[in-house]
Amino acid sequence: MPQLNPTPWFLVFLLTWLALFLLSMKILNNKPKPSTPQYSEQLNNMYWTWPWS
Repeated sequence: MPQLNPTPWFLVFLLTWLALFLLSMKILNNKPKPSTPQYSEQLNNMYWTWPWS
């Protein structure tokens, strides 16, 4: 079984972990926006219509 050159795989490994780290930091630092009364009213007024009812 031939040996693979580890050099490009090491770079792929590092870039993958870097991307996962940055993505997790973006997700963890995402703060929810405060709920405004207008937005809450819009959510309360939204409803689904069922064609068979």
